[in-house]
Amino acid sequence: MATVLEVEVVPETMADLLKQIGDVPLDRIRARPAPGTATEQDLIANNESRKKFICELVDGVLVEKAMGVKESLMANYLSYLLLTFLEGKNLGVVLGESGALRFMPGLVRIPDVSFISFDRMTDGELPDAPIPDLVPDLAVEVLSKSNTKKEIKRKIHDYFLCGVRLVWVLQPKTQTAEVYTSPTDVRRFDNDQMLDGGDVLPGLTLPLRWVFDRSKRRKS
Repeated sequence: MATVLEVEVVPETMADLLKQIGDVPLDRIRARPAPGTATEQDLIANNESRKKFICELVDGVLVEKAMGVKESLMANYLSYLLLTFLEGKNLGVVLGESGALRFMPGLVRIPDVSFISFDRMTDGELPDAPIPDLVPDLAVEVLSKSNTKKEIKRKIHDYFLCGVRLVWVLQPKTQTAEVYTSPTDVRRFDNDQMLDGGDVLPGLTLPLRWVFDRSKRRKS
């Protein structure tokens, strides 16, 4: 079976490469190392530097994650809600927006929030590695202004190709969410509806409004 990394034609121009990774805005593509040549070591060096933005590695390109302050707040609150649900259940772990995961050689993704079951870990323990070979059961993306539709479509494709079982895409601008159980099976939710964990986290129900309202909090 072909993977997203097994392309029939090697990109000949920057335009071709940009299209391949999802038309990501140029100001989120690192110029050094040269796009198309970046490695995991380059990614680790970049992400460990406090002077640079967190990046993903996609087809030899370091792509900066798009996340503003309010999106980060939503993601952190969602992580808290998931951790609260998991308390005492011994099901797995929750990672945040800097938890880099190797989906396959040359493809390192960092969902804004991810849940990884212990069943996916050797001996049920999270590996002590900067980029572990792990694919989450649930991946969550909180969209920012610079995320493109093609970029998110590519991400969703990568997620399910590599074994993710459930994807939540939250859109703060419209106060809505999309829940994917495959690249083509999607349900849309308004902020007055409840998200649920499906087969990944049975019993989890989450008022979507809670997450979106978190970004509107102010001192009372």
